[in-house]
Amino acid sequence: MFDHVIIDDRLIMLRPAIARLILLGFLISMPIFTASAADDESPASVVTGFQTALIDVMKTAESLSVKQRYEQLAPTVDRSFHIALMAQISAGTHWQQATREERIDLVKAFRRMSISTLATLFSGYSGEVFKVNKEMDGPSQTRLIMTELIKQDKSTVDISYVCRRFQEGWRVIDVIVDNGISELKVRRSEYNLILKQSGLPGLITLLHSKADELVAE
Repeated sequence: MFDHVIIDDRLIMLRPAIARLILLGFLISMPIFTASAADDESPASVVTGFQTALIDVMKTAESLSVKQRYEQLAPTVDRSFHIALMAQISAGTHWQQATREERIDLVKAFRRMSISTLATLFSGYSGEVFKVNKEMDGPSQTRLIMTELIKQDKSTVDISYVCRRFQEGWRVIDVIVDNGISELKVRRSEYNLILKQSGLPGLITLLHSKADELVAE
């Protein structure tokens, strides 16, 4: 999702060892959301379901507006990603200081921005195919699903999804790209300045504003 959870030509996957190092700092502080799973769906099937839905949208993207692509992508993003946890990690220490209403508003804004970005980036189809290559253990009881996007010219884009088990089942909590870059780490860095200047309300306003701009295209 995510200006993140995003895939385009810039996104090239990590080496597993690098992924573990980057994620460890984020994942050790997640207890408020963790729980045992009641869902039998595997982490690989969650990722595969998301990628299949993405391809379906790409195939009809040229005949759809960004808003229409948003509406098609929203259900699969909600099923596949743990948006609340991703928003929490992106907000850093500001999350702990936030009111309940601010947390709810941030999750809504984060979700809108994430889906809007996906809907904007995936604007066409040229025979691309997703392939799951490997599943392995990650840090802090996560699973790493290594996949690649195979283009029509046979070039590939490697993408790793980080999944964690929750009460509702396995969900994606991060995407690792380009030489081991964590999408959540990038978001946290990007949001840091606005959080320092305007706090959580400022970030919420900014995310909604950006989402509005993207959907209006």
